[in-house]
Amino acid sequence: MAPMSVRKPETEATHRAGFACFVGRPNAGKSTLTNALVGQKVAITSNRPQTTRHTVRGIVHRPEAQLVLVDTPGLHKPRTLLGERLNDVVRTTWAEVDVIGFCLPADQKVGPGDRFIAKELAGIKKTPKIAIVTKTDLVDSKTLAEQLVAVDRLGRELGIEWAEIVPVSAVGDKQVQLLADLLVPLLPEGPALYPEGDLTDEPEQVMVAELIREAALEGVRDELPHSIAVVVEEMLPREDRPADKPLLDIHANVYIERPSQKGIIIGPKGKRLKEVGIKSRKHIEALLGTPVFLDLHVKVAKDWQRDPRQLRKLGF
Repeated sequence: MAPMSVRKPETEATHRAGFACFVGRPNAGKSTLTNALVGQKVAITSNRPQTTRHTVRGIVHRPEAQLVLVDTPGLHKPRTLLGERLNDVVRTTWAEVDVIGFCLPADQKVGPGDRFIAKELAGIKKTPKIAIVTKTDLVDSKTLAEQLVAVDRLGRELGIEWAEIVPVSAVGDKQVQLLADLLVPLLPEGPALYPEGDLTDEPEQVMVAELIREAALEGVRDELPHSIAVVVEEMLPREDRPADKPLLDIHANVYIERPSQKGIIIGPKGKRLKEVGIKSRKHIEALLGTPVFLDLHVKVAKDWQRDPRQLRKLGF
């Protein structure tokens, strides 16, 4: 680890701006960390692995810097065409950012999945890398210390020189700001890349679709982990509403792969789909700052994860 004293002092006038991405195996806490740093929900989170499908840019504004966070899908051994495309997204992103944060959860030993990613990272020579031990709220101090040593050892074995190794808890808000402090000096000098106040450059329709998908994933446990896709067909202000009582009509389709999955999403007498609507509408209204009427329909797109035409239609 580079000692802190080696760093050159920053002059007050220096402003830095650049891109950082969090990588790690599925469910390593990347999206939760992105949301914690930005201070608002910009990335879908779920205890289901492999829920992130878009690179979400969360923007952290500071007086001396602008840190643009690119949240990627978890790199994994793909079993479908969708999986292959998600991995391509990850590798393309790595090649374009200024710093890479490698997330390893504190509550799981360094395993083959972490080693698979670390080997890929070892091939990227010029980009600085920070090892981030996530979910520290789930372990005691002894387990955490062992994980920090294991991460340091992993770097040395593969010839990766970590710029820093930092333990964080996004849920407990521990060391999240310290992580930002460590990322900023690794960014290039330059003016802000996005206007003050912008928190993401994701189109609103994509974010709304992600919030619906997050709500739809909740509670289906192992039944439909990757089979759900959501497309927002229309977002229009309701006509003839008074200016002080606006209403936004959102029509969205929830796609699954097989007719047998329809009942799981809809639930007995439509109860589950209604819950998905209520939960996602609350988040959508918070995101857009306006009351929303949400119209959800469930449709079958047969084996869409393996069909190039369907993948294009669903935005992959």
